[in-house]
Amino acid sequence: MLKLALFKRKTRPSPRPGWRTYQESLPPQHRPSGRMGLRRGRWVTAGLLALMLAGVWWVFPTGGEDETGGLAAELPPTQAVRNAELIEKRDVHILLGKTRLINLEENPLTVDFDGRPYRVSASLNPGLQQYLLKRMDRVNSRYIGIVVMAPDTGRLLAMAGFNKINPNRDPCLTADYPAASLFKIVTAAAAVEEKGYSASSRFKFNGYKHTLYKRQLTDKTNRYTNSISLRDSFAQSVNPVFGKIGALLLNRQALETYGNAFAFNQTVSFEIPWPTSRLAVKDDSYHRAEIASGFNRQTTISPLHGALIVSAVVNGGIPVEPTLVDRIVDDAGNTVYRTEPRFLPSAVSPVTADVLDQLMVATVTSGTARKTFRGHRRSKVLSRLRIGGKTGSIFNRAHDARFDWFVGFASEKKGSEKMVVSVMVAHEEYIGTRAGQYGRMAIEHYFKDYFAGTAKEGKDSGG
Repeated sequence: MLKLALFKRKTRPSPRPGWRTYQESLPPQHRPSGRMGLRRGRWVTAGLLALMLAGVWWVFPTGGEDETGGLAAELPPTQAVRNAELIEKRDVHILLGKTRLINLEENPLTVDFDGRPYRVSASLNPGLQQYLLKRMDRVNSRYIGIVVMAPDTGRLLAMAGFNKINPNRDPCLTADYPAASLFKIVTAAAAVEEKGYSASSRFKFNGYKHTLYKRQLTDKTNRYTNSISLRDSFAQSVNPVFGKIGALLLNRQALETYGNAFAFNQTVSFEIPWPTSRLAVKDDSYHRAEIASGFNRQTTISPLHGALIVSAVVNGGIPVEPTLVDRIVDDAGNTVYRTEPRFLPSAVSPVTADVLDQLMVATVTSGTARKTFRGHRRSKVLSRLRIGGKTGSIFNRAHDARFDWFVGFASEKKGSEKMVVSVMVAHEEYIGTRAGQYGRMAIEHYFKDYFAGTAKEGKDSGG
């Protein structure tokens, strides 16, 4: 039950005509009663309050029906479009209240509240969701968060998580996990846009690839100096190169600006509460090196945010706003909410996004994700896809858990279908299933079903 203060704050009369139109369109028996002391002439307030109190049930798409569970066919298109404007995306989480959304499986989940049910259709792909949940290594992992998203619409296709410490806290939405080398995506974007670098630009470094000492952040050149391209630096996750970019080439403002452009420190609209990822840059050269290379634990991110970052690469520099709810329908068959694709301001130019695409493809073909995707050219499914990714790993402060990341994308070589995936695993004493393996599982399973479906459609149409 919501607190009275929340009632008052959320039930003030709305000037928006959509609410009034919706309430007036309801039959008398479905209009809100006067039980809260609302007067006859305040239908706008009554309508909003009824929705705030409503409660919902979740409906997942099933085989043989459309993705809204067949509801689209029940409503005239004009009415559906009109009613879709009634509830804003940011208001949906008020309707959902304390409804558990972790690892949704039931189809449908029904909730009756105050005598009126609401049907909420989720975007999740039930087959993919079940597949990932069944294959989670719950023995060796402290946390697992897997998000699969359609980058052209923001619709979540899977959101599967495991939290050994607090089962009620969804790791897919938790923004407390160190971003590690995932931040190299942001650094690479800044280097390309601010300094004009390309994938083939050359950099020099001394020492090991995965360390970051102050002595590695100078322009000193000797017989032990290595030369490497930006593409290979990214693919192999070479810390000294990205550390030098942060310490010597980019200032504090540049790192903050591009971090914010990729939604760090930003509130992004979602149907359920979603904490903000954190980025703080000090005006110190070594600190900038740590931030730029991901060699720190202060820059934090959630798996859902990881998918958003990759969507910018796939969409020519424009991040998509994620969405979990396709539609909400009341018991009279009226659509009171329906999602539509929404995008954030452009993070980078299409040219820069293309460079990032090249860097991520190199990570899979010749970099840190090469072993995970070994044999992909011989796979009946993966060979038909263009795949890119970025890995990252770092211990927590206590050194009793190692955070392991994979974010990536897959798109048809001869077609338009595409998806992005973001996976975080916190391994404990023993390394179990790695983040990249979950990423490969998600890509392979999703496109296996997709290709099977398109082949069946071709046969049914006589093609």
